[in-house]
Amino acid sequence: MLPFFRGAGRLGAAATLLLATSCAHDTLGPTAGPAPANATTAANATSTVPGTMMQGFYWDVPATTNNQTWWQLLGSQATELSQAGITAMWLPPAYKGSAGGYDVGYGVYDRYDLGEFNQKGTVATHYGTLGQLQSCISSLHGQGIQVYEDVVMNHLTGADYQESFTYNGQNFNVYTGFNYPGRGTTYSSYQWHYYNFNGAQQGANNSWLQWNPWDFQPYDNGDAYDNLLGCEIRYSDQNQVNETINWGNWLTTKLNLDGYRIDAAKHMYTPFLNNWLDKVKGTRFAVSEVWFNSVSELNDYASATGGRTSLFDVPLHYLFKAMSDGNGSWDMRGLEFAGFTEANGPLSVSFVDNHDTDTPGGLNSPVVNLKLLAYAYILTREKGYPCVFYKDYYTYGLGPQIKTLNLLRQAHAYGAGYEYTNQDDADVYAYSRAGDASHTGLLTMLNDGGSNATKTLTTPFKNATLTDLTGNTSGTVTTDANGTGTFAVNSRSYAVWVPKPTTSVTFNITYSNTVSGQDLYIVGSTGQLGAWNTSNALKLSGAAYPKWTVTVPLTAGIGVSYKYFRRDQSGNILWEGDPNNTLTPSGTTQTVNDTWH
Repeated sequence: MLPFFRGAGRLGAAATLLLATSCAHDTLGPTAGPAPANATTAANATSTVPGTMMQGFYWDVPATTNNQTWWQLLGSQATELSQAGITAMWLPPAYKGSAGGYDVGYGVYDRYDLGEFNQKGTVATHYGTLGQLQSCISSLHGQGIQVYEDVVMNHLTGADYQESFTYNGQNFNVYTGFNYPGRGTTYSSYQWHYYNFNGAQQGANNSWLQWNPWDFQPYDNGDAYDNLLGCEIRYSDQNQVNETINWGNWLTTKLNLDGYRIDAAKHMYTPFLNNWLDKVKGTRFAVSEVWFNSVSELNDYASATGGRTSLFDVPLHYLFKAMSDGNGSWDMRGLEFAGFTEANGPLSVSFVDNHDTDTPGGLNSPVVNLKLLAYAYILTREKGYPCVFYKDYYTYGLGPQIKTLNLLRQAHAYGAGYEYTNQDDADVYAYSRAGDASHTGLLTMLNDGGSNATKTLTTPFKNATLTDLTGNTSGTVTTDANGTGTFAVNSRSYAVWVPKPTTSVTFNITYSNTVSGQDLYIVGSTGQLGAWNTSNALKLSGAAYPKWTVTVPLTAGIGVSYKYFRRDQSGNILWEGDPNNTLTPSGTTQTVNDTWH
């Protein structure tokens, strides 16, 4: 929305190997198939890829970059964004604005002019021509990236002529006539007049003139109200409802849209929006801008709209802003069970910044410090549909790190999430995903403090070797049989610890020198094999005597040494002779056949 009106109204080889199989983007909405707008859950994780959308613009994007319009630039970036795991693109308002090529679309003049007609001194919009827009969408679709258009339905601006009328004895002379002389009746013959609006801003100070009742009274402490800017459309009148529904269906077909970002939703009559969503959205995705810094108010709005639309997690953004402003002094435990994302994950779109928060003339609440900690949070969490901001990815140069996090999301962010409420402290926040039958899961750690930190945590990963695939922390951590290990995270940094792939190794040994009460065990150099501690050795089965067997998950590619021993009921041990046996597990399964005479 118009920001100045808001107040009023580096991959290493190991990481590359683990992520290489995670770049398929055959998705619909946040997850593959007609799924709700949330991150993948344990129940469906084996068949879906967690989606990530990108806001494909910022407030003051240039009209041209290296002689390319914005539509051409975005289209040229489709392949690299697909390879970075972006599954959906939120496009800016594509219609002609009242300031012609200078208008970024929120001051909408003609919703049917997508850069096709000579109006307001230009054919192209700020972002390019209709043909360039359609080519951009084709490029995005060709890379498996969905397209969501920013729909501005609250108001019109830049009327073609003044209208004079009287209402309740008061004379008005207001710019409220829209007949679109550059387009005429192409696509729609609907023209707008004063009676299609409740009021309008007029004059040098943009003061409001009102001649119809506002569609609704302010609510949520006056934070939601009807009149935002321009000529405020009257949606308590069915004529405007029908026309806007017709336009929505036309736009969807014209651009082959997969979904919508609905601008200024809290300024529109909710029954109208519900009707529009029912008649236009269908099974497509929608997220609405409802700028409430209150989880309860967002939940109330979700109820009022009957779950028809997702909502941006504004409270979570302000938590990230507090973390940024604290710059090391904020209590990281504030991220536990945070925001609308935790309260209503299926309807939450989580984000760090957007075109309104990171612009001097708008809300001006950017997350400046520790921004990648915020991205690590939203991109590894169980709940919510994360949105990446174009300006963060490209202008601020965070693209390589966000790409790594997003590919980690696609490869490993599956299964139930767990908060470490007893281990978190003012500097360090930890969160794990348990994984599922096809995905390993992960452990995320965020540290806003000035010193490197370690935490001893019990994870879902038993007898596993984990690596920080962000590349921020070196070395490995091997957990014990309970999944407990000591994990590091650098100062003012983040880590995403991921279990290395395992090989299911079956050890078979032929040994016949036993009597009743004696059993065979195996012990070795890794935690999975007891770390040379006979108390943690693994007992083999003698069901096929004299063949003894046991199957153990071992970390692939990590060499191990091991040895068998016999133990009787009194605890007496007889060791297999030297030298130790050695093995480097590889593949999914492996069988080892040994003999002890």
